Amino acid sequence: MGNVNHTPHINASVGDFAKTVLMPGDPLRSKFIAENFLEGARLVNNVRSVQGYTGLYKGERVSVMASGMGMPSIGIYSYELFKFFGVENIIRIGSCGGLSESVKMRDIIVGMGACTTSNFAVQYSLEGTFAPIGSYNIMKTVIEEAERIGARYKVGNLLSSDIFYNANPAASQKWTDMGVLGVEMEAAALYMTAAYCKKNALAICTVSDHLLTGESTTAEERQTSFTEMMEVALNTAIRL
Repeated sequence: MGNVNHTPHINASVGDFAKTVLMPGDPLRSKFIAENFLEGARLVNNVRSVQGYTGLYKGERVSVMASGMGMPSIGIYSYELFKFFGVENIIRIGSCGGLSESVKMRDIIVGMGACTTSNFAVQYSLEGTFAPIGSYNIMKTVIEEAERIGARYKVGNLLSSDIFYNANPAASQKWTDMGVLGVEMEAAALYMTAAYCKKNALAICTVSDHLLTGESTTAEERQTSFTEMMEVALNTAIRL
């Protein structure tokens, strides 16, 4: 078990987490993955009902833990995992809103980069603008696994927004004009935290609703039906 290493948001022991953690936003998606994909899954964290599990996938240790919603939340959990629990890689497996005609419902967007409306980078006192990018080795492996199973995917920019209900109805069009593929709320903070901690991270997101077409999925579908993305991420995790 190792030494107990409680943090303000994770009540676990050193060694409880595998070196690679899959991180959905929704705790119920974490539970779904543990129950349907991992052998011998064990609950290793449940502080604030943010469930974290570790088990075996094809004989290799993998962990999955929720991040909650928004950059402050994933910033906390990713930092604690990287700094205090020996985690080397975090793969965000989330949902996003489509911003481009080139992406369709349930396509997987591989976040090569993450634009943001957040001031998350202010803490680093940089004299300029930091460009949050995903880790190349994880991205390369994700693409290989998506190709292997025939998943529909696009590689490009995500927008990590602080705002879900935007008072400016035209705001998303500006990002569409710049070629951004999808909008979500976590990737940029994950990428910055990984860079600061000298670790690795990537966000892959399934298009759950589309801002251009008005199509959408239900909460239950987002919890349980994004299995193609889950399979890609799990098969990537055991190769890292």
